[in-house]
Amino acid sequence: MMTKTRYIVLAFAILISLHYILSFSHEGYGRATSFENLSKQFSGGEGPKEAKVWHEPPYKTPVPEKYYLQPNTTIKRRANAAVVMLARNGDLNGIVKSMSQLEAKFNGKFGYPYVFLNEEPFSDDFKRAVTALTQSKIEFGLIPHDHWYQPDWIDEPKAAAARQNMQENSVIYGGSVPYRNMCRFNSGFFYRHELLQKYRYYWRVEPDVRFFCTLDYDPFLFMQDEGKKYGFTISLPEYEATIPTLWDAVKEFVKANPGLVHPDNALGFLSDDEGSSYNKCHFWSNFEIGDLDLWRGEAYTKFFEHLDSKGGFYYERWGDAPVHSIGAALFARKDQIHFFEDIGYRHEPFQHCPQEPAHSRGQCECDISDNFDREGWSCLNRYDRIFT
Repeated sequence: MMTKTRYIVLAFAILISLHYILSFSHEGYGRATSFENLSKQFSGGEGPKEAKVWHEPPYKTPVPEKYYLQPNTTIKRRANAAVVMLARNGDLNGIVKSMSQLEAKFNGKFGYPYVFLNEEPFSDDFKRAVTALTQSKIEFGLIPHDHWYQPDWIDEPKAAAARQNMQENSVIYGGSVPYRNMCRFNSGFFYRHELLQKYRYYWRVEPDVRFFCTLDYDPFLFMQDEGKKYGFTISLPEYEATIPTLWDAVKEFVKANPGLVHPDNALGFLSDDEGSSYNKCHFWSNFEIGDLDLWRGEAYTKFFEHLDSKGGFYYERWGDAPVHSIGAALFARKDQIHFFEDIGYRHEPFQHCPQEPAHSRGQCECDISDNFDREGWSCLNRYDRIFT
């Protein structure tokens, strides 16, 4: 008579045999239970069957004519979108420069509203000056205290020591608390502001930037109709000294939440070794045209909360550019990240100048040879590579 132990051993042997039989006879079962599949933290919990095969980056296909404003026609529809400008009263001159160009090159024709945000109330002089620049609606918003200032739970002596060390090593903005406040706000709070709740898309514009080209199509409608989530013009590596532990925090999050990562993500833009390390490439977030629902979604919400809990915005100097870039690359489908090759743009000291035929079509006021895209520090080649 068989003992209880022998019954257990026999049952276990039968289960193992069934596993191997199913693994070889049923492809789906074998794929789902493979050690390779279970070990891929950045796979999003799904196989590559959803991934589209690309032969060139999507931006190589011109924006369809239907998005362009035709001569002698009126605008029949707009996206639910706004231009968002984070500014202080002292930024007025720079805001006037940026806004005047945006109105002349694009928004004077399309009439999208503006939302201005500040941690202090805007002055009457500021409001009068910017209101005179546009026929579009403008709203002025005050940033809630807890969305801007350093949280009470941050160990200030530890943060102060980090700032001092960065300042001594000439790290840009290394000693600045307000800069860190801004980075944290842009990373995890701007899209929560009450004035933005009614909008789906946004265009981030900063003081003292330049727009070189006439834009006769609606990038918001393009984003909406084509299912895009994030748009950029310049990409480059982040300063390593500002983010020494950021990628460790990212990998920790992905390991705990693999199902939140999109299976057809843009990890190849961020990492040259399948996620083991970060190559520091990011989209320069002083220019962004994006879908606010990307940041409002479960994946990015949990991602930001995880990063914020690490204190890296203050113990180091994590910027919103790498945080947004990593979030977009992991939680959106890779072709939902769009390179606006036809929007000429400069934020000191770098600029994107469209190449032909976009340069001529947009009557761009920039030297076609002065273009950061193919410089040694540009990350555009890595963006291109994920599609080829």
